[in-house]
Amino acid sequence: MRVISGKYKGKTLIGFDIDGTRPTMDRVKESVFAIIQNNIKNSVVLDLFAGSGSLGIESLSNGASECYFVDNNISLINIIKRNTNNMSENIKIIKSDYKNALEIFKNSKIKFDIIFLDPPYKLNLINDCLSKIINYNLLNKEGIIVCEYEDEKLNNDALTIIKEKSYGSKKITIYKLKNK
Repeated sequence: MRVISGKYKGKTLIGFDIDGTRPTMDRVKESVFAIIQNNIKNSVVLDLFAGSGSLGIESLSNGASECYFVDNNISLINIIKRNTNNMSENIKIIKSDYKNALEIFKNSKIKFDIIFLDPPYKLNLINDCLSKIINYNLLNKEGIIVCEYEDEKLNNDALTIIKEKSYGSKKITIYKLKNK
């Protein structure tokens, strides 16, 4: 697994073969980053359920100024540390479950320009995450949320779909806040 574009293009990432991880396929990642490229420059990114950190690292490689990586698996936290070693951007790595992490961001008044939600598919956590993100006011006005999932039926009245795409059994939906 490698960084596919930007200043870290070609950098090898480790951790794709750890039990419980399901890295985003390169063609999916390439497509997602083509869609969101205008949102990345100088953005604050949240890679929730970060795994190896691939999505957050790709964002940093393409001009994001800051990235928060969250995962509750200590092995993956150590992988993210290794994968982000020698990167100059502002990087925060947090070992936590998603609920506690989102609560921390709410209490710290941290807002994001891009949020990646790529939880374990079978747990159907995206709707809960979306609700918390909206209720805790964690998304900047022009921010986007990128969701990767399989069977989950997504629904949130506060969000508008920017783009939906399928890659075999995997689906990507990109949201932004509805204009009020």
